[in-house]
Amino acid sequence: MVRSPTELRNTGTHDIDRLSTLDMLREINAEDATVPGAVQTVLPEIARAVDTAVETWHAHGTIHYFGAGTSGRIASLDAVELAPTFGIPSDRVRAHHAGGDAALGNALEGAEDDPELGRADAAEVAAGDTVLGLTASGRTPYVAGALRRAGEAGARLVLVSANPRAELAPEVDVHIGVDTGAEAIAGSTRMKAGTAQKLVLNAFSTGVMVRVGRTYSNLMVGVNATNAKLRGRMVTILVEATGMSEEECADALDRSGGDTRVALVVLLSGVDADTARSATEAADGRVREALRRTGANAGS
Repeated sequence: MVRSPTELRNTGTHDIDRLSTLDMLREINAEDATVPGAVQTVLPEIARAVDTAVETWHAHGTIHYFGAGTSGRIASLDAVELAPTFGIPSDRVRAHHAGGDAALGNALEGAEDDPELGRADAAEVAAGDTVLGLTASGRTPYVAGALRRAGEAGARLVLVSANPRAELAPEVDVHIGVDTGAEAIAGSTRMKAGTAQKLVLNAFSTGVMVRVGRTYSNLMVGVNATNAKLRGRMVTILVEATGMSEEECADALDRSGGDTRVALVVLLSGVDADTARSATEAADGRVREALRRTGANAGS
């Protein structure tokens, strides 16, 4: 038996199969509207998880997600979008789904019940890595196996669940237990619990990317201009960041070898591309720190 709030029967949707289509959707939407508030209450825990992962990042470790079913698919989506969005190597944030790639498009329900599969998938986790286990109930055996193996390796452990009293909570360093309550359809954790996990992971991974300098202000500056479409996008970002003309920004991007962060340092500090590149590398890619190293005003 799964003991979790997500398995309870929702007292507000007993009549859902007797309503008009519009009223049915209103009930579902009313339940969905409670999710952001539930996530808001666990922001301190998300912040702790972000700070933990930033430590891993600066130590050149890896951030791992482990999940099954909906949780695993959401984790995979979040991880795969980070490389093109922020220009990071694809192996810095890894998603592991119970049953592997085959389970992403086709449900393999038995895989989530195998803790040894989780342990095997976590074999590559190293000391100092940050591992997020995602499970709505807070007890999925696959995730439990992965977390325990990761803990034995010396990794930092985070649990993301929809159960504030999750069974695995005492075994991790940070528990992000989002109290989304009973689903509109009892036990259908692809609904509110899944939405909460999407919000938590988006906030977590974006927070990490901001903290490690993959943005300047609220602009994506980690992506290099490797094709015409991206080059146009990067020029637009440089215009937004500097207030300079498209021609000036395009020229700086060319002189910087398509590296948006180097181009930004060139434009804002007035130094040449080689100096900007050296400052950016010394600052581990953080534009504001690179600007400080060139003597420019990094607070604008």
